[in-house]
Amino acid sequence: MKGRTLAQQHVLTAVEAHAEGEPGRVIVDGMPDLQGNSVFEKMQDMAAHHDDIRTLMLQEPRGYPALCCNALVPPCDPRADAGFIIMEQSEYPPMSGSNTICVVTVLLETGILPMVEPETVLTLETPAGTIGVTAACRDGKVTSVEFLNVPAFAVHLDAEVDVPGLGRILVDVAWGGMFFVQTDADRLGIDLGPENGAEVVAVSEAIRHATREQLPVVHPENPDITGPTITNLYGAPIVQGTNGRGAITLSTGAFNPARPYGVLDRSPCGTATCAKMAVLHARGQLDLGQDYVNAGPMGTTFRGRIKDTTQVGPYQAIIPTLSGQAWIYGKTQYSVDPSDPFQSGFTISDIWA
Repeated sequence: MKGRTLAQQHVLTAVEAHAEGEPGRVIVDGMPDLQGNSVFEKMQDMAAHHDDIRTLMLQEPRGYPALCCNALVPPCDPRADAGFIIMEQSEYPPMSGSNTICVVTVLLETGILPMVEPETVLTLETPAGTIGVTAACRDGKVTSVEFLNVPAFAVHLDAEVDVPGLGRILVDVAWGGMFFVQTDADRLGIDLGPENGAEVVAVSEAIRHATREQLPVVHPENPDITGPTITNLYGAPIVQGTNGRGAITLSTGAFNPARPYGVLDRSPCGTATCAKMAVLHARGQLDLGQDYVNAGPMGTTFRGRIKDTTQVGPYQAIIPTLSGQAWIYGKTQYSVDPSDPFQSGFTISDIWA
């Protein structure tokens, strides 16, 4: 079969961006018409019927393990200016801070939505719910994005989990837009420096797998959201002006105890920062209106703040804000030639699960 020309092929147009180091590709054109009465339902429709787009964009030859991707979709909430679906290597997260910051930057700097200087106020619909956004803008550039995240709450504090190779350790499990298992890297004797990423990933994946088996959690307002699906090894601050640091591991496939696969979030991770703030507040260590500046593995930072408190099911929750910056570094058209043997991308076990 002869390949068609680019104009005849299915083409996805994407803007390439990163938020404080974490890549968040944004598909701006070429998406199918997704069905659903909310962006969450559209995400479910995509997972059920169009997951090949996720693997196409995130796997080789167009993607790589650390890459995230977002798809702009029409919102269902009449208050929202836009909607978006978040894609990672092994799941569709309901919410992501770094991806939100990338999406807002792309929406405004490419003119999809009008930019107002010095501040643009938006409402976006995510799979986790509707969020308010304020973007600081100057000379056509988004210099900072702050959003009011979905409520964050702690489910377990200092819970014991039996992890092969580590023994019984204490963990916290909290929601910040995703369900995180968190534990103190210093207590485990693990260095969080980026040069130690391989050990951080291996330990984090073992902790995530054990916690998911022994302490499974379900969001009280949406039983389709379960976890924990992601790990945060945190440590004491080492950069002046920060309050803590974290190394967040995103799984890249099924857990393999002989060779755990995963990648470090290059940014401080927005949802992890919010989940950490919820744990600190539950312990009485972070008050309303108090900043929490979280550093990632490369020293870049996100700034969080507790705006208010609320109740989510049986859990006392915080309503956090999170802010950071993103940078656009390219625009690409991705095509699928019908004669290409890798219609949905591929993985090889040298770097993939």
